[in-house]
Amino acid sequence: MRFWKQGGGRSADRGTPRETVGSAVKEFIYGMAAHDMARFALKTRSSMEHLFILITMGDLLGVPILPPYYSLRLLPYVVPQIATWKRRMLREKDLTDAIY
Repeated sequence: MRFWKQGGGRSADRGTPRETVGSAVKEFIYGMAAHDMARFALKTRSSMEHLFILITMGDLLGVPILPPYYSLRLLPYVVPQIATWKRRMLREKDLTDAIY
């Protein structure tokens, strides 16, 4: 396995110092301005997905909300997420969960 490319000591993923500084500045500005919004959007999306699964597959936890017919129609789309959903719904909650 080769770690260095032939024809110079510079690796292929690094650019000129100007490009490196430019990308570092872009990442810094993103971190200051948009990272928190992106994390909040992902957290909101995750909560909405788990709420949707609770509404459709609540029978697995003993919460009958929708008739089983509709739940069975949606089952093929929900199967990959059931294990993580169960783990999230049944885990103990703490005060620090609301903070993070």
